[in-house]
Amino acid sequence: MPAPGQWLAVAVLSLSGMAAFGLAPDTVLDTVPTLTIERALPRPALPDADAADTTYWREERVRRGDTIGSLLARAGVDDPEAMQFLRTDPAARPLYRLNPGRPVHVATDADGELVGLRFHTRAGEMLAIERHDGAFRAESAPVAEDVRTVLRSGEIRSSLFGAADAAGIPDAVTVALAEVFAGDIDFYHDVQRGDRFSVVYEMRYVDGEPVGSGRILAAEFENRGVTLRVFLWRDADGEEGYFTEAGRSARGAFLRSPVEFSRITSGFTRARFHPILQKWRAHKGVDYAAPTGTPVRATADGVVTFAGRQGGYGNVIFVRNQRTYSTVYGHLSRFAPQVKAGARVRQGETIGYVGMTGWATGPHLHYEFRIADVARNPLTVALPTAPTIGPDRVDEFKAAILPLADSLVLARSLPGAALAATD
Repeated sequence: MPAPGQWLAVAVLSLSGMAAFGLAPDTVLDTVPTLTIERALPRPALPDADAADTTYWREERVRRGDTIGSLLARAGVDDPEAMQFLRTDPAARPLYRLNPGRPVHVATDADGELVGLRFHTRAGEMLAIERHDGAFRAESAPVAEDVRTVLRSGEIRSSLFGAADAAGIPDAVTVALAEVFAGDIDFYHDVQRGDRFSVVYEMRYVDGEPVGSGRILAAEFENRGVTLRVFLWRDADGEEGYFTEAGRSARGAFLRSPVEFSRITSGFTRARFHPILQKWRAHKGVDYAAPTGTPVRATADGVVTFAGRQGGYGNVIFVRNQRTYSTVYGHLSRFAPQVKAGARVRQGETIGYVGMTGWATGPHLHYEFRIADVARNPLTVALPTAPTIGPDRVDEFKAAILPLADSLVLARSLPGAALAATD
């Protein structure tokens, strides 16, 4: 090691303003002049490895199959007293619910004893464990979150979830995206290869680490050559909802499907051979095949007029949606707890679960859409129009969505890419 004050020689190339590029063969370069500069540099102070108060912080990522013991051992912790505290103190219990990929910050002293620990819990709090005068103390406190706006886009090759995964979009955002467009698109039957989507949404961060997704602020979906766009907006009643550029509610009066990502096994027809009755008769609804227990959602706001067992329907729910519209949900395995005659239900709310009660040969939902008590085909009938933003707020709405519309254009121009900015 050089003695303090030793002279160091540095050769500096006088190539100011030049960058490194590949050179064509047989290129001849002039001799590059060099300049030697000598400067006395002070010796840097080295940390005292023997200092009793030396603390080493280290970040460890939770691995699949990790226990708190294996994680701390990997961080260099050799402290039976600390492990006993973590096993027995109720405040430290969140440490035993570890998600792979999540960071844990660990501080140790020179002897490998635990000095401190920081962990962001599932409840959205920061668990801090510290050692004071030889005793441990655990405390949890809310943390300040940094909300960032993220832009992503994708193209469907096989399914919406496959494309969203490829684009790095969280599952919660993908589900919300499907719900936003549920009034216009049946995501099991309408989506096809080559459809594109762009989405602007919120992500929450703590100490630079993502801790969860937030709201979708704007979204665009190109389905079969038709482009739909929606924007988040707070209406006159103070409720947030999604609206098109023209100010029409994206929620629509009715959803196209009462079951997400299912398949149709029997459509609306005037003549179908009944598998149980063994004769031809009309099938006045649509059957959606899904595993027993799959949630069934109300396709529109309404009032339950009947919830119970009735003939071939088995367990069935009848909902009066508007003055002339009503819907029927049959063959259910069970009802949602709040569903009973006279109860009000909201569009998208789970009202029951798929089953095979009544005249059913397998688990599925029988869904009917009626106008003036006459069954109509729910896949082709013209649905009621959605509410729109009042004329007194249209200008305010259009001004508010302009930045979001620009963000969608930017996301669409960078297919497969993502941008994030702190609000």
